[in-house]
Amino acid sequence: MPRIVGVDVPNNKHIVVALTYVYGVGRTLARRILKDVNIEESVRAADLTDEELVRIASYIEDHVVTEGTLRRQITQNVSRLRDIGCYRGLRHRRGLPVRGQRTQTNARTRKGPKKTVAGKKSVKGLR
Repeated sequence: MPRIVGVDVPNNKHIVVALTYVYGVGRTLARRILKDVNIEESVRAADLTDEELVRIASYIEDHVVTEGTLRRQITQNVSRLRDIGCYRGLRHRRGLPVRGQRTQTNARTRKGPKKTVAGKKSVKGLR
């Protein structure tokens, strides 16, 4: 398994897909990286030479924010929003959707599993 920027990328996949295993690199960015370093997208990761791996790794280090640095940056951005007390920061703090989605239904990913609350007695039982 070739290592690129501290991440083992799978041998058997095309290099375009293998690069997406690096946090912060998606399909579009992977294509741009390969175009800039003059490597074909259809080449498998195992077939790359050491020189090609070095070219890819150095390009990523110089031009792309990835892995720990990117995670740290995102965490700092969210904590800044919380600290200044803006609307988005309050939504992050409360664990609710941040980008305007509805919360009456759906939003289970952000809110977590449903918490049942004891409600009213049914109308059928009163008659």
